[in-house]
Amino acid sequence: MMNAFVVIAEFQVKPGKLTAFLEAAKDDAEHSVAAEPGCQQFDVICPEGSDDTVVFYEVYDNRAAFDAHLQTSHFARFAEAFPPLIVEERPVRFSQRQHP
Repeated sequence: MMNAFVVIAEFQVKPGKLTAFLEAAKDDAEHSVAAEPGCQQFDVICPEGSDDTVVFYEVYDNRAAFDAHLQTSHFARFAEAFPPLIVEERPVRFSQRQHP
């Protein structure tokens, strides 16, 4: 979908907390794709060479679909679970996809 709404979120995870963070992230990602018609994609990425960083690459139909995501019970679970597991949440980036 051209001009889809893309959300890139990045987290620095505390030492020893990566497994717990990834479990919470997987729950949010799986439920987002399965239960939200406006969520096209939700990837949880661990960049090579950075063992404390996790990046979310999320694709929604539009901003309204992302705003709806923020109201879901699976997002609420993630929002409650992740703060004690991280050092910081880096600024979320919002984009319009140009291709495909």
